[in-house]
Amino acid sequence: MTDRSSAADDVVNRSQPLSSDAADIYRSLADANTAAASGYLAGLQEKPAMREGYERDIRTAAAKLVKAAANSEPGSASAKTIADLSRLLPEYKGLVETARANNRQGYPVGGAYLRAANEMMQQNMLPKAEKLYQTENQRLRDDYADAKSFPWAAAGLGIAALAALAWAQRRNYQRTNRVLNHGLVTATAASVVVLLWLTVSHTVARAGLNDSYDHGVRSLDVLHQARIASLTARSDENLTLVRRGADTKTLADDRVVDAYEWGYDQQIDQLGKALDRAGELADDSAGKKPVQDANGFMKVWKDRHGIARDDNNSGDYQAARDRVIGAAKEPTSVCFDNVDKALATALTHEQNEFKQAANDGRGSLTGLPTGAAVLAVLGAAGAVLGIGRRLSEYR
Repeated sequence: MTDRSSAADDVVNRSQPLSSDAADIYRSLADANTAAASGYLAGLQEKPAMREGYERDIRTAAAKLVKAAANSEPGSASAKTIADLSRLLPEYKGLVETARANNRQGYPVGGAYLRAANEMMQQNMLPKAEKLYQTENQRLRDDYADAKSFPWAAAGLGIAALAALAWAQRRNYQRTNRVLNHGLVTATAASVVVLLWLTVSHTVARAGLNDSYDHGVRSLDVLHQARIASLTARSDENLTLVRRGADTKTLADDRVVDAYEWGYDQQIDQLGKALDRAGELADDSAGKKPVQDANGFMKVWKDRHGIARDDNNSGDYQAARDRVIGAAKEPTSVCFDNVDKALATALTHEQNEFKQAANDGRGSLTGLPTGAAVLAVLGAAGAVLGIGRRLSEYR
């Protein structure tokens, strides 16, 4: 029970927070990449808030990497992944700054630097961040399995102890005609209390942990996927205008399409599926409403993106750019911001749901290892004294 109590404590205080931090690392990196593309697209019209958002994401990613490094085991796969990301982050930032400097001076080579930064992020950094997230998620599942596994060995020992005590008292009655032996009765009562305490507390803990997983961890996982999809879609939307068709992709039917437009369509579809799943997992109105809001904002985003795409395809690059970065009356940037805020609200709600359910489950195990030890000593002492009393009668 000490192992299970420790595992339940790890779920609440170690593995789930680390899993959340790993998701934040991924989100911060993806958000920084999106902000970098938006800032490049805005050029001299880049607003201070846009720049500050990029810097904030870089700082968040760096701080979370430091925290993850402190909590990872030396020499582990996670430690290596964190070290790689820590090395790549300043390299990525240097490419973005070079792209920004060239862009502000009107040099087209800035686009090449931004593309290099985006490729580093999409092909190297984000896959590593995803690997870190998957590793921490596996650790979380392992802790859940340890905390929820029923203590069959402990229950079996408890039943065996009760059977032995019952046999001893029956034998004592047959040999001495004494109905009760106070010491053995005390030992039996202590064993019954421990066995019932173990069974009830573990059942309650398992229910609480199951609830925290079903209505917390699963929802958080889907919402993280939705947020990442929205960030990637926004990055692809910006890069479509930055690269202006320079990057193409050949599909299975031999059609050649703009790589970033195709990427946007794929990510928006992923976002829609993730939001549908998140809506199914949400178990109350407070959890469903932000997901529904995000879904509504996403649909508006798709409509406005379609108009911007038509402008770009017809050769009106300026109009398309205005509809994406905010110069137009109804830009897609507002829709993206609204989707992101709604998802942040949903994530906060589900995180609170997880903490409440997991703490309830963990709380039911509080004191059990110590209490079981005390009652075991009491039961053993009772058995020894009870048998000793009978032996003394024959001296």
